Amino acid sequence: MYANVKHAIFQPCENEIMVLIHFHLKNPIMVGKKKQQDIQFFTEVIDASQAVDAGKRSMYDPDEMDDEQRERQLKKRLNEAFKDFARKVEGVARKNGYSLEFDIPYRDLAFTGNPHKEMVSIQPTLNCLCNLTETPFFVVDLSDVDHVHFERVTFMSKAFDIVLVNKDFTKQPYRIDMIANDEKDSIQEWLTDMEISYTEGPMNLNWKQIMSHVLGDDRFYMDTEEDEVTAKEAGWEFLRMFGKDEAGDEEESEEESGYSEQSEEESEEDEDSADEDFDTDEEEDDYDGDEDLEEQGMDWEDMEREAAADDRRKKRHGEDETPVKRKRRRR
Repeated sequence: MYANVKHAIFQPCENEIMVLIHFHLKNPIMVGKKKQQDIQFFTEVIDASQAVDAGKRSMYDPDEMDDEQRERQLKKRLNEAFKDFARKVEGVARKNGYSLEFDIPYRDLAFTGNPHKEMVSIQPTLNCLCNLTETPFFVVDLSDVDHVHFERVTFMSKAFDIVLVNKDFTKQPYRIDMIANDEKDSIQEWLTDMEISYTEGPMNLNWKQIMSHVLGDDRFYMDTEEDEVTAKEAGWEFLRMFGKDEAGDEEESEEESGYSEQSEEESEEDEDSADEDFDTDEEEDDYDGDEDLEEQGMDWEDMEREAAADDRRKKRHGEDETPVKRKRRRR
């Protein structure tokens, strides 16, 4: 019996109406006249439905406060009883040479979705993803999940779907529909921690056709065709509709940045060479002017003396040309 138990889950009563122990079996067993792969033992802590009296009850009603106190005590007592039973089962399995450990769901990672025909709370455990409070039960072994695909991921939609692809490609994937967009980041972080790959897409896919194609591809996880030369997308990369363009843009931006850095360096080198050429031209011009002065045999002092002499000559010529006014004699 212990060898047939695949997952054992203990779910204490916190926000639910029941405390339970669930066994997910490797091979189904006969219960009555039907085969069952999930066996569950539970006890309801509070009534699922409660008759409403005609009279109104105050929140300070002592009878109501007593009922709440008894309910809290019952929850605590049943949780301890089921937990003690789980420990005893683990001890008996260990004595008989079997390894059996009870998982407890992570309530912080719980999200609401539709695995069958109604919205339920789905909680991950260490080894599986499950909903155990509503029938039919939903239990997915994470070791059997090869890939997870997110469908209907768009900015306009308020919910998305999850497809859990089985490692056995002959089996159809599990589906969870109508998950709120607020849960997407936390689910993807959890998948990353569990080392399960995932992709996103804006539409629903025909998984029956996809699985038949994948099942017939012998080189599904390889990045080349049968000739080992022609490149192709390896594994589930063909489902990745988001991220390819961003990766290409990053590569192009890196190339452009490298090109721009090279062009900037070349332009700086050209500017430096142009400045050097300009400086050398000025030096050559100054040198040529000095050589012309030396060839004429004149320096700056001689030029100043010659300019002063020219000024004096101009002044003398100006005085000679001014007309002389003669005074008339009075008669």
